[in-house]
Amino acid sequence: MYEFITGDIVEKTPTFIILETGNVGYFINISLFTYSLLPDQKPCQLFIHQIVREDAHVLFGFINKEEREVFRQLISVSGVGANTARLILSSLSPLEIQQAINEANVLELQQIKGIGAKSAQRIIVDLKGKISKAAEMDQLFPPKSNTIKEESLSALVNLGFTKKTVEKVLDQVLKGNDQLIVEELIKEALKKL
Repeated sequence: MYEFITGDIVEKTPTFIILETGNVGYFINISLFTYSLLPDQKPCQLFIHQIVREDAHVLFGFINKEEREVFRQLISVSGVGANTARLILSSLSPLEIQQAINEANVLELQQIKGIGAKSAQRIIVDLKGKISKAAEMDQLFPPKSNTIKEESLSALVNLGFTKKTVEKVLDQVLKGNDQLIVEELIKEALKKL
């Protein structure tokens, strides 16, 4: 089991990163929260959770141990897989997830695509009181890029949404506010998908 990987960023998108270390490139799935805190083209360190399946070894990377712990607690809930946990961490920060669970805020969890009332209640019942309260984590967002719509589109398609549907939703969100950064655009789009 890997604890962390430190390396140079070869490619960075809102859903995955490729880190090169020791002449090996690691494809690591990430959440939008981690993406928002990653440096640009500098060496970085990601804490790793590895899932070994019959057909693949999948790496999930996290900017800090607190986010990884929230991910691990989420996937311990029956019916919540790794991709669903990553989607939850892309919609809410680890601190917001912990607060929603500890306050039994079903509505907040239900706003996440793919989480219905039963799933939200199951997450709360299984994790309330168990999920740790992490210290407030400051979010440092990268500067605005010229490819915000393209990055957002790619991220949402990689999360399993159809390209045509995502394009329509992104256009709707951008009509209301064209000053959004990638993370904000994806969060707003997830609310409408």
